[in-house]
Amino acid sequence: MDLHARSSAGVTRMAVPIGSRRAGVHGVVSLAGMTWTWRLENPAGETVDPASVGVTVPSADNQGDAESWLGENWRDLLARGVHAVSLFDGGTRVYGPMGLAPS
Repeated sequence: MDLHARSSAGVTRMAVPIGSRRAGVHGVVSLAGMTWTWRLENPAGETVDPASVGVTVPSADNQGDAESWLGENWRDLLARGVHAVSLFDGGTRVYGPMGLAPS
């Protein structure tokens, strides 16, 4: 039995048995991925609005894509006054703050 289905919005859902083991009793659980984003910070550790320093910080579908973006843009961010970044998966901080200045 295939328990996966894709909704019209492109979100993968899985039918999961709930309650009794009677046939046909299923719930639906969303398996949509979280969005990976960078939070920019000033020297005081306060959040910097990307628009205020003239940049757009894209969200990514995975950690590797988010880290690749930072690898390509950290020098520009530092030049614009961003001193540190934190990586978030949805609302969960994965790591950071991480300073951008070379050590």
